Amino acid sequence: MFQSIRKRIKQTVQQHEMARVRDHLPYKGKKLPLLRRLYEWMMKMAEHPKAVWALSAVSFAESSFFPLPPDIMLIPMVLAKRAKAFVYAAWASVSSVVGGMLGYAIGYFLFDIVGKPILDLYGYTEKFQHFAGTYNEHGIWIVLMAGLTPLPYKIFTIASGLTAMNFLSFTLASIAARSIRFFAVAALLYWFGPQIRTFIEKYFGFVTLVFLVTLFGGFILVKYLF
Repeated sequence: MFQSIRKRIKQTVQQHEMARVRDHLPYKGKKLPLLRRLYEWMMKMAEHPKAVWALSAVSFAESSFFPLPPDIMLIPMVLAKRAKAFVYAAWASVSSVVGGMLGYAIGYFLFDIVGKPILDLYGYTEKFQHFAGTYNEHGIWIVLMAGLTPLPYKIFTIASGLTAMNFLSFTLASIAARSIRFFAVAALLYWFGPQIRTFIEKYFGFVTLVFLVTLFGGFILVKYLF
C-alpha cells in the first residue's frame, strides 16, 4: 500500500516537473518539430515495462552492425526513471559486450559474407585493410578507446575478429570500456537528471545538433585516425 502511494506521489512530481519545463518552451501551444515529437515519444516509451528489452536490443545491435548508439535509449530511460539508472546501465553494458562478441564472430568466421559488406556500408574497407596488419599490436587499447568514445564500436569488434585478436583480451577490454561508458552516463543522469532534462528540453535543437555532429564525427574520425 505504502509503495503504491509513494509511486503515485513520484509520478505526480515528475508530471509537475515536466509541465514546469514545458511552460518555458518557445513552442508551447504550437505543433512540435519532428525530432521533438520523437523525443517526447521516446520519453513515454522509456517508461514502458518492456523498454529495457528495447535498450538491450539497441545495445546488442550497435556493437556489430546498427549505426545508432545505445545512448538514444539509455538517456531517456534514465531521465524517466532515475532510480533504475544503474540497472539500465548494466543491461546496456552486458548487451553491448555480447553484441561485440557477435561482431568478433562476424570478423572471424563470416568476414567475406557479412563483415565486408558492413565495412563497405560505412566506407571503411580500404582503410581497414591498411591498418589490419598492425591492429593486434595495439588492439586492446584500440578496443578500449572505441568502447569509451563516439567512434563506431562495430568497426572494431569486426576488426578484432578478422585479425584474430586474443578473445579474452578483447572481451575484458569490451567489458571495461562499455561498463565505464554506460555507468558514467547513468551516474551523471542519476545525480543531475532534473537539470540535464531541463537543459535538453529547453535547448533541444542545440542538443540534437551536438548529438548529430558527435555521431557523424565519430565515423569520420576513424578514417583519419587509422
